[in-house]
Amino acid sequence: MKTKYIIILFALAVAFAGCRKYVEIDQLSVRTLKYTSDYRYTMNNNSVLEGSFSYPILSGDDTEITDATRQNNLGDILGNVYSWAALYTADTQSDADWDKQYKTIYTCNEVINGVLNSQNGTEQEKQKIYAEALVHRAYTYLVLVNTYAKQYNSATATTDLGVPLLTTPNLYTKLNRTPVAEVYNLIVKDLKASISRLPDLPEFNVRPAKVSAYALLAKTYLNLRDFNNASLYADSTLRLQNTLIDLKNYENSPATLPLRLNNPEIIFSKIAAVTYQAISLSNDLLSAMGTTDLRYKLFTDTRSRFGGQFSTSFTGRASSKYFYNEFSISNGPSVPEIMLIKAECLARAGQTADAMTVVNNLRVKRFNNANYVPLTASSAADALRIVVEEKRKELFGTGLRWFDQKRLMLDDAFTQTKTRNYKGIDYTLTPNSNRYTYPIGDKYILLNPELQQNPR
Repeated sequence: MKTKYIIILFALAVAFAGCRKYVEIDQLSVRTLKYTSDYRYTMNNNSVLEGSFSYPILSGDDTEITDATRQNNLGDILGNVYSWAALYTADTQSDADWDKQYKTIYTCNEVINGVLNSQNGTEQEKQKIYAEALVHRAYTYLVLVNTYAKQYNSATATTDLGVPLLTTPNLYTKLNRTPVAEVYNLIVKDLKASISRLPDLPEFNVRPAKVSAYALLAKTYLNLRDFNNASLYADSTLRLQNTLIDLKNYENSPATLPLRLNNPEIIFSKIAAVTYQAISLSNDLLSAMGTTDLRYKLFTDTRSRFGGQFSTSFTGRASSKYFYNEFSISNGPSVPEIMLIKAECLARAGQTADAMTVVNNLRVKRFNNANYVPLTASSAADALRIVVEEKRKELFGTGLRWFDQKRLMLDDAFTQTKTRNYKGIDYTLTPNSNRYTYPIGDKYILLNPELQQNPR
């Protein structure tokens, strides 16, 4: 949405010396939330609520930074992320992704805790705002549990450490890590509770609606390896929103591509906490795409785009999506992602032809007529491989590939060993490595000793 509200209407007591803090939250106002309109303004604060993750963009194998200058420019934290280090931050440094997610959760908890008893609003308005906060909170916990905890595994999920599960706006609660299974239980509960309170489609793609709740349920059940429910919720999503951008219509006029807030493919807009102007792409990804793929032609480049410049020169090609989507790339749910979730579920169910139909319905919008060739699969396993490859091509530069790499470790066919050279040293990421689970910042553990670190 174009209007940017800059008011955050809540008071925080975080300035006392020695207080326990799990996230950096600024005291922006001393006004207490009272009226329904206060909660509406809070939920319109996109600077807090639209923010998402950024570090996984550097972790995934669709990114490859080989230039010495650009490696040096990453600095210490981003360099640690890129090299899958044992720790990312020193004990005085903040984790931007952790802070962003928990600031969002605090805001959502403020709304969930108070909006239904607010003044001067209709019951319908209150219920809608309440449901929007549930969806934002569910999305945020889905990001957190997939970043800082082990991948969901039904055999161990009830004991695997998840993340602190905060459901009230209490900055001084204990930060013991809730098991992975319980985090997922809250995500599903929040999303299902939101559906009846929301319209089918949002006024703006930054605001939750039924379609975004369905899309997040499809993503959640995919991570739970409940492919039947993932497929059903993908269907529910695509019944409400299924528009694809036909890239052949923009091959000769890329500057007219829809901006992020007007992009009909985006279901629920979320943007990185840190913006990278140039995301160098791996050679194997570029080779897999091929030069006739319009995603290659339109969304990768060597340096300049629309008269602008990447932040520095480099060899190879980088994602130029930054220059299209209103200077930020959405990594929230989109029509292509949900289509590919549906295709994956079909392939896993042995419905090879149906899976390939979904893939080709997407691919036909990604090539000009002369270069488009529909794909075929020889088996369900082959179809699944094609779906995974197609998802990598479609969503590069968003960070979503990292979560797929982690999720697919549970499938023998997709285990892989990755090696990167960073500042002259080779770093290797092996299948099922603990490095797929991000470390929790020492700063937060020092402030909250009950917060356990991940094994390294």
